[in-house]
Amino acid sequence: MAEKNTSYDASDIQVLEGLEPVRLRPGMYIGGTDEKAWHHLPVEIMDNSIDEAVAGFAKRITVNLIDAKTIEITDDGRGIPVDEHPKYPGKSALEVILTTLHSGGKFNNNVYKTSGGLHGVGSAVVNALSSNMDVTISRDGYQWHQTFSRGKTTSPITRGDATKNHGTKIRFTIDDEIFGENAVFKPIKIYRMARAKSFLSRGIKIDWICNPELLTDDMNIPATTTFYYPNGVSDFLAEKTDSKPRILPRMFSGSIDFPDDSGRVEWALTFLTDENGAASDDGFFASYCNTIATIDGGTHESGFKSAITRGIKAYGEKTNNKAASTIVSDDVFDSVAAIVSVFYKTPQFLGQTKEKLSNPEIARYVENALRDPWEMFLASDPKTSNALLSFIINLANARIKTKQVKDIARKTPTKRIRMPAKLADCTKHGVDGTELFIVEGESAGGTAKQARDRATQAIMPLRGKVLNVLSNSDERFSANRELNDLIDIIGAGTAKDWNDDKLRYEKIIVMTDADVDGSHIASLLMAFFYQYMPQLIYGGHLYLSCPPLYKFTCGTESFYIDTDEELEALKNGKYKNKKVEISRFKGLGEMMPNQLKETTMSPKTRRLIRIELPPKTDDGAEDTEKTRTIVTELMGKKPEFRFKFITEHAQFVKDLFV
Repeated sequence: MAEKNTSYDASDIQVLEGLEPVRLRPGMYIGGTDEKAWHHLPVEIMDNSIDEAVAGFAKRITVNLIDAKTIEITDDGRGIPVDEHPKYPGKSALEVILTTLHSGGKFNNNVYKTSGGLHGVGSAVVNALSSNMDVTISRDGYQWHQTFSRGKTTSPITRGDATKNHGTKIRFTIDDEIFGENAVFKPIKIYRMARAKSFLSRGIKIDWICNPELLTDDMNIPATTTFYYPNGVSDFLAEKTDSKPRILPRMFSGSIDFPDDSGRVEWALTFLTDENGAASDDGFFASYCNTIATIDGGTHESGFKSAITRGIKAYGEKTNNKAASTIVSDDVFDSVAAIVSVFYKTPQFLGQTKEKLSNPEIARYVENALRDPWEMFLASDPKTSNALLSFIINLANARIKTKQVKDIARKTPTKRIRMPAKLADCTKHGVDGTELFIVEGESAGGTAKQARDRATQAIMPLRGKVLNVLSNSDERFSANRELNDLIDIIGAGTAKDWNDDKLRYEKIIVMTDADVDGSHIASLLMAFFYQYMPQLIYGGHLYLSCPPLYKFTCGTESFYIDTDEELEALKNGKYKNKKVEISRFKGLGEMMPNQLKETTMSPKTRRLIRIELPPKTDDGAEDTEKTRTIVTELMGKKPEFRFKFITEHAQFVKDLFV
């Protein structure tokens, strides 16, 4: 037996230099190595160009998708400085910026009043995760050129031809060593990113160029175009909603500076309806900070929603409409199409990818900025404002009635149950045809809510791993809010007091990611249902969803794949030697709502696995105790049982997903 090395001294301490930490742990800087992560790289470069534009130094930006892995972004700003950096003799500022973390001009408010890149890591991270980066700077009367690869310089900075132009051009290729050979840029994602940056940067022109070979008919995007929104977010919202029914004849929009010249807020809002005047499902609410999409919201959203909701309620009070007191924010924003964009000197985000704004003062700034303009907007057109108020009160009444229905089991209205706030319930009365999706994670839950059929499909998102009921005490189970919420939502009680008549849904569907963590969560939930609601399984009510692993595209053909074996068969068979695009779904939250609906939620196209148990005997006992023994041993407290089961059955396992 080899002797165990127990030494631990200074030689065991590893010091990562330069950009080595980024390549070793890319998830710390861009959130992972999946499709979302590599599509974030152009955003980091684009944000630097946008910062130049917002600061008034650039008027035009070009985004050029050269090939599936290479993109070039150009601006006519001042150009990255190329003179020698005082702290690093022999190195230009350009080289320092692209090879050193936490370097750049965003730490100095004299250089940029507001910016999207604040951590000083964006360009350097892109360099670290690119197999090649080629940079051309136009400034000081000349062109300057330098190349990089995987975070290191591959050529010295050189001075080229004389020029009167100014600006920065960065071309980079994503690194297969980090992201894998199947990592490719999707034109539609880059196109939408460029368009969003344009309407968020009022008056800035952004040219879009894409290699035509990368485009397919289903993308429905041009190879070249120019985005230009002189009025910013209001122009874009008008473009998105002018053809749709809406309540407000004119949009509520504007721009107001914050106190002490600390930033500003821009917004645009309207209310959409369907053809019958009811709330529309086409609404959306998008928020941004310094042109960064804050998909998880934040304090600017809170301030915006508070101002609009309070303004509506205040208008109701002024017009003596007592029903306005029942209005809450969800009623107001149930059918809006709205954009709020803030620019701020010192924003604080949660994470490097900046998906949630956390400055508490911004909520107050935004609410104060919108309060008076919104009240004046409502007062300026009483006829329209009264119609809007009635529309929102109707939504509030519908919410209250729905809540009353939710508060009781659908078939037996004798017992009131308060439903958890996270539950997005379906609207249909009765059990037939209704489905409860138990979804892994808040992000996937949000996507599922957009993809669902509101009438028949309810969504309950989970925070992550649920309690293992077979290896924990009854006391811990009793104190577990999430599992007890599920018992209340399902409505029929537990094994001891089960009542089929109180069941609130026909199908209970566990919907988790197609990976190891997702399988673990599904196993924990099945153990919970087996232990506390076996009647749910015996009644044929419990199902597992089957989300796909891949999306396979070849030319105009596009379809979903469930297994690695099926993928390999296609690659080595019908589509061998053909140009294909393969997207790996690493989580339900990464799917677009229409993809999740098509593959996993729509009864017309999805696949479900029904969970079954051995039938019961005439005396009510299970036909065999083997099932209970296996479940208890595999999910219980003693790992030796699991180890024994794995070693005994390993020979039957063909492939193991790791």
